[in-house]
Amino acid sequence: MSDPKIRIRNLYKIFGARAGKYLPHVLSGMGKSELLESHGHALGLNNINIDMQAGEISVIMGLSGSGKSTLIRHINRLIEPTSGEILLDGQDIMRFSQADLLQTRQKSMSMVFQNFALLPHRTVLQNVSMGLKVQGVTKEIREHEGRKWLLRVGLKGHESQYPNQLSGGMQQRVGIARALTSNSDILLMDEAFSALDPLIRTDMQDLLLELQTELHKTIVFITHDLDEALKLADHLVILKDGAVVQQGKPQHILLNPSDPYIEEFIADINRARVLRVRSIMRHSNLGNEYSGTIDPEANLEQVIGMAQGDMSARFEVIENNQRIGEVDVALLMDALVPYRPDTAKR
Repeated sequence: MSDPKIRIRNLYKIFGARAGKYLPHVLSGMGKSELLESHGHALGLNNINIDMQAGEISVIMGLSGSGKSTLIRHINRLIEPTSGEILLDGQDIMRFSQADLLQTRQKSMSMVFQNFALLPHRTVLQNVSMGLKVQGVTKEIREHEGRKWLLRVGLKGHESQYPNQLSGGMQQRVGIARALTSNSDILLMDEAFSALDPLIRTDMQDLLLELQTELHKTIVFITHDLDEALKLADHLVILKDGAVVQQGKPQHILLNPSDPYIEEFIADINRARVLRVRSIMRHSNLGNEYSGTIDPEANLEQVIGMAQGDMSARFEVIENNQRIGEVDVALLMDALVPYRPDTAKR
């Protein structure tokens, strides 16, 4: 695997007037509640270590107060850490001058906010092309790029409208088009879809995945919604009280929760809809008689449908016309039972 696009190492954030004074207490093991009760300082981030690969969607999730929004604002240094490193393409942005940091924010990173953050007195096209205007790009080029991305997100014909004339879903499409028009490598998305109605939210998730298939941006996506996280994430990071509880491939976390907190978090997930054949298939060949073939990216609901109640059904997993494994109903049923440490090993 290549070096990560974004690498976070030993990152701490303490909120308070004397954060540096109390950092040694945290390094010695003092937790969030004790720091607040004893010293009146809030522990925002506690020893964060994450690698985010180029071209992937890294989803940071957790409940309110877990530190996820604090974390994403460290990546572009809207919040300064108390201690730690944030490496962008191997360069520690903590060492950047203000001029270098400004250029990085303008050209390398774009941010999509929950509340859209559109300028109400500017048209849709003016909002979308704002990033290029700041970069000094000519009006002709920036409007050409803006129109191109508005078309791509389904807003052709709305260029001259103002944000208050658009629905919430349309305004968020403008926000995404604005981020794409700036042509940055990294998109930072802080609860970008949380304010939207469920159906519109689903549409926006689908749009993001469609665009990502084409563009391969490095996306850092913040959410408190596990279903959204599992749908979008290539790499999932779960926070609690400012610390990473578990991180990895979403399918692996579902099948191998490392902490009771994670077990509780994923307990109500529809595992059949989320888990993929690739995550549970075996690579051995137990026989040549199969009930059919299936794609490794099919979910377990599809396997159940194909089995049609036959408990002996077994399917050959085919990818690019090659056999890569097999899955049967026994494997499926085992995967559908949530993991518990006190149950028999799978």
